[in-house]
Amino acid sequence: MFSIDRKDFGPQFTFGVATAAYQIEGGQRDGRGPSIWDSFSSTPGNVHNGDTGAVACNHYELWPQDLDLIRGGGFDAYRFSFSWPRLIPEGTGAVNPAGLDFYDRLVDGMLERGIRPYATLYHWDLPSALQDKGGWMNRDIAGWFADYAALIAQKFGDRLHATATINEPWCVAFLSHYLGIHAPGYRDMRAAARAMHHVLFAHGTAIDALRANGAKNLGIVLNLEKSEAASDEPEDLAAMDMGDALFNRWYLGGVLKGQYPEAVTNWLGDNLPKDYQNDMAVISRPLDWLGINYYTRSLYKASAPGGQPVEQVKGPLEKTDIGWEIYPKGLSDLLVRVSNDYTKLPLYVTENGMAEVEGDDDPRRVRYYEEHLKAVLNARAQGADVRGYFAWSLLDNYEWAEGYNKRFGIVHVDYETQQRTPKSSYRAFQGLLHNTR
Repeated sequence: MFSIDRKDFGPQFTFGVATAAYQIEGGQRDGRGPSIWDSFSSTPGNVHNGDTGAVACNHYELWPQDLDLIRGGGFDAYRFSFSWPRLIPEGTGAVNPAGLDFYDRLVDGMLERGIRPYATLYHWDLPSALQDKGGWMNRDIAGWFADYAALIAQKFGDRLHATATINEPWCVAFLSHYLGIHAPGYRDMRAAARAMHHVLFAHGTAIDALRANGAKNLGIVLNLEKSEAASDEPEDLAAMDMGDALFNRWYLGGVLKGQYPEAVTNWLGDNLPKDYQNDMAVISRPLDWLGINYYTRSLYKASAPGGQPVEQVKGPLEKTDIGWEIYPKGLSDLLVRVSNDYTKLPLYVTENGMAEVEGDDDPRRVRYYEEHLKAVLNARAQGADVRGYFAWSLLDNYEWAEGYNKRFGIVHVDYETQQRTPKSSYRAFQGLLHNTR
């Protein structure tokens, strides 16, 4: 059990859990189109054990029991994502009625259980037909995404408590087009530069489309890391600054100030789209809230191999099962930094959690959540306007390039039987939240 009390957060604070469509839904039928993760994961060598999201947690059929788990845990809200290829199989054009029906049932199911729907439009499952046209490298994606956003607003907007355009644009752009670790798996500087800009430009066009169609309470979800230097040497401090620019300041500055860090624009150079500066007003459209996903810190040193702009090194702190350092102070530091340097918007911790070993007894995860919840309280005490916290994740699920090898859930999933078993961490949240909604 946690030693903290819900009252410490105040009556308006939102507690929720988060998932993503491709990671849990399965249900690749009923008119759903293919996505870049279908082809990327079925290509040998891309994903641990060749795992795909074809079945995942079968949330497509088992969603009622999953919503019951959210309700039973005492959570106020559920952060979920719509699947673009389930709703618009080709990415543009014809809408899939079965997809609309599924999300109608899901959203209504939340409301029936008193759970507030926090929707994300894009959590990485780009329709394959749009990748054929260049995907995030093609400027036209800003129009395709705006049309998709308009559909969401028209069909679901009046029932959604909050809507985020894009989850973790750093992953969409840099991880997937420069490092090549996620779909579509490019390792190309020009591809990355285009995607880094177009993903934020599409965010802005989607904000406009959502507002034009009556959607309210709009934001974006950025994954941020605490960037630190491996030593006090000037070269390592410079490497940290570049790492911070690539990971944090590009997205914070673009979305909240309409400015990219000069260190990165200089590095990308002519690979950036021509006249990209003309899009900054759209990229920095006013928002209602900002979501921050936080897991760990990065330590940077200067001796970057092979022309990489920075090199990351392993730190000495306790690690999660995926090898990430456990560093709650980094969450406090980031929330205060964003509040002081970037925006006075309400902030939400939209993902935070840890991979841990198999089983439903997870005392390390209980401790992880408690320490990070205390970090939120610490940031609030320093003036950061943090309004909510979403645990990642409700369920053990498909962990992208790690396949089913890493488990982040507060509920255990047996992938053979689809049996759900609440873990100790679920019970800890239940103890914190029960009968207080």
